[in-house]
Amino acid sequence: MRRLLLAAGLAAALAPAAAEAQSRTRLTVYTALENEQLAPFKAAAERAVPGIEIVWVRDSTGVITARLLAERENPRADVVWGLSVFSLLQMEALDMLEPYTPAGAEALRPNFRSPRSPMTWTGMDAFVSAICFNRTIAAQRNLPRPSTWADLLNPAFRNQVAMPNPASSGTGFLTIAGWIGTMGEERAWDFMGRLHENIQVYTHSGSAPCNNAARGEYAVGISFDMRAVALRNQGAPIDIIVPTDGVGYDLEATAILRGTRNLDSARRLVDFTVTREAHELYGRYYALLGRTDVQPTVQNYPAEFAERLVSADFTAVATQRERILRSWTERFDGRSAPRN
Repeated sequence: MRRLLLAAGLAAALAPAAAEAQSRTRLTVYTALENEQLAPFKAAAERAVPGIEIVWVRDSTGVITARLLAERENPRADVVWGLSVFSLLQMEALDMLEPYTPAGAEALRPNFRSPRSPMTWTGMDAFVSAICFNRTIAAQRNLPRPSTWADLLNPAFRNQVAMPNPASSGTGFLTIAGWIGTMGEERAWDFMGRLHENIQVYTHSGSAPCNNAARGEYAVGISFDMRAVALRNQGAPIDIIVPTDGVGYDLEATAILRGTRNLDSARRLVDFTVTREAHELYGRYYALLGRTDVQPTVQNYPAEFAERLVSADFTAVATQRERILRSWTERFDGRSAPRN
């Protein structure tokens, strides 16, 4: 009898939690956020937006973008939270995004929000391309410290450079978009062809080249700013180099997928993504935020990044994205890492 009473008491205690779980709306959220960001982002959103449950689908930018485009006629995602604005603009052109202006979106910087009314996307933070330079390996191999992208063409760097594949990595794409923006397309392709001679591998992750450099596998990893800062803060023997000839950048952005069956909940989540609370969370990982009234808390971020950003026309680049990637793949994909 005592066991029966205990079981009944336990069932009664668990019933409200079970009922609450069943009543929550499950939102399928596609993302290219870093893996370590998923749990804190989910916890913050579910705390701020009662009644929702986030189910992440996470991969690199190129893979998530390709998946969204493939599912165009039968969307499976409700929301995209943390994907390149280049990708979202491509989807906007295909009428894949649900028009919605989040509450409070006027607090975002002008270039961090869709110019349409209602908006189709909002920006969260910006990330830029950078060079992770392993001082220890450089000393062992007597390699010069680069200060420009052109310095990486030095034959001394043969097989000592890792870079993200732009067809699968948003970091890779923003990097080559930056080169095209500063050099012009013809000179940029010539530069990439010469750099290719020094590339050991094109990875399918924007983080991987800096991770490789931090472990001493290569002297140079072309990666993105916040991975470089995180590894440096953890004690990796790397210098974070902001090339003086300009760095490409991208916005991480958010949008609702047209056709979602959970439109009200999706809107409530997207409202949260533009709030001060959300930006304080972004500021743990990124130094350039959509809101100017939130100060990032990330440590040891090089100030010169902001001074060396190339001029970016996101819409113009987005319209040429597929052509640029086809051309890059035809020329350079032979040195890409195997896909998992």
